[in-house]
Amino acid sequence: MQRLTRKPRPGVRRFAIAWLGVLAWLPLAAMAQTATDDQDEPADMLVPPTSAADFTASQLDSMIAGDWRGEAERARDVYRHPRETLQFFGIRPDRSVIEISPSSGWYSAILAPLLQDNGRYIAAAPMPKPGAGESALQRRFAADPGHYGKVQSVQYDPKAPVLGEPGSADMVLTFRNVHNWVMADTAPAMFQAFFDVLRPGGVLGVVEHRADAGTSLEATKTSGYLPVAFVVKLATDAGFVLDESSEINANPKDTKDYPDGVWTLPPTLRLGEKDRAKYLAIGESDRMTLRFVKPLAPASTTAAE
Repeated sequence: MQRLTRKPRPGVRRFAIAWLGVLAWLPLAAMAQTATDDQDEPADMLVPPTSAADFTASQLDSMIAGDWRGEAERARDVYRHPRETLQFFGIRPDRSVIEISPSSGWYSAILAPLLQDNGRYIAAAPMPKPGAGESALQRRFAADPGHYGKVQSVQYDPKAPVLGEPGSADMVLTFRNVHNWVMADTAPAMFQAFFDVLRPGGVLGVVEHRADAGTSLEATKTSGYLPVAFVVKLATDAGFVLDESSEINANPKDTKDYPDGVWTLPPTLRLGEKDRAKYLAIGESDRMTLRFVKPLAPASTTAAE
């Protein structure tokens, strides 16, 4: 697959128009190739995508390379594998996507521009405490309307979350948040809210710090790591089906036995300068990457007359 190398643009090209261009280009390209087999192709000629997956991949490459993403954010790509992770979840520029608790907007900087022309990006965050003021994420969105001007925001009560109209989203994504809900005893309610807002056939994508199998729940509440089986149970108890898991975000260097749990590692580095080089060499945590699907509604049956 050849990647586009032009400077990334703020938005994503109109999805339907782009595909009409691709379809029109293909037969012309074939004729041109027949007529010019004895000529050299220009070195900088760009080959258009030939499938929906190729189109999405090229758009993701543009978003990930975007200069609106800070240098510190781009440095995390080597640990978080955003292109591979989003492709595994089945992202497309025409989807309606809810990201849960985006924090400072690391994934927002990729998802919001990707979806702004043909899809919908919803940033869902817990209700702020009274008097909290504008969040860092809200300030980021307001400061760059070219990339975030079409972002929709939802605030939810973690104990009784509602993320939108039932069946209104194609995809719900959450990155490194489940341990927080487990510690707050709100995880079952959150997963039920994901199930409710997704359409039948919709996807829940989860990335989470991974504990060793058999780790006790009490240990996970202080370490930040969760067993895969525990996260799968949270999702399946809400009605989801595990569709596939991936090792995209695995890190075999992570021993998961640190003084301050997962927060000992980057990017938090809670111990400061103490053993900093050691923890930087390990990198970010070992993570599970899980794709769940909301089952299709059963077909209606008509009673025999």
